[in-house]
Amino acid sequence: MSQTTKRALEASLKHLLLQKPLKKITINDIAEDCGISRMTFYYHFKDIYDLVEWACVEDAAQALAGKKTYDTWQEGFLNIFYAVQANKPFIMNVYHSVSRERIEQYLSPLIANLILGVVEEKAAGLEISRTDQQFLARFYQYAFVGVMLEWIGQHMKEDPADIVERTSRLMQGNVVRALQAFGTGEQPAKN
Repeated sequence: MSQTTKRALEASLKHLLLQKPLKKITINDIAEDCGISRMTFYYHFKDIYDLVEWACVEDAAQALAGKKTYDTWQEGFLNIFYAVQANKPFIMNVYHSVSRERIEQYLSPLIANLILGVVEEKAAGLEISRTDQQFLARFYQYAFVGVMLEWIGQHMKEDPADIVERTSRLMQGNVVRALQAFGTGEQPAKN
């Protein structure tokens, strides 16, 4: 029942965002639209931003389901773009209502989950510390989040498939080379 109520609250928030900006929506508005009490809202979420974060995480988890390997990360990344695009009124309203830092906080764990799966897969059998694996994953995470934030800031005009294809070309073999450099302790050649 808890997931059902959370989904209903998410639907109410998204419905209200079609009518007014996030900063003008109250917990009373959401509770009334959802047909629940304020206390029921607080049973599930501490505030509206907690609901927003939960909705982002849940949508991304569905988009990434089973797409966290080296061979499937592009599909997972593309699915995140499509999930964001499918919720454009919600995302654009959040984008214009909260700080960029807060949006990064929403996106970062989603992308990190995708990238860390790829790094861990390619690090298998190599002598690379967990710290170095996490560092490499964070490096790519910040790049991916930056690309996605720029796309959102430009009102999602560019085709996500084009972005993912270019990102894929850029990453082709780079994760493996970086892991190998960490594993051997070698410094990359200077140009």
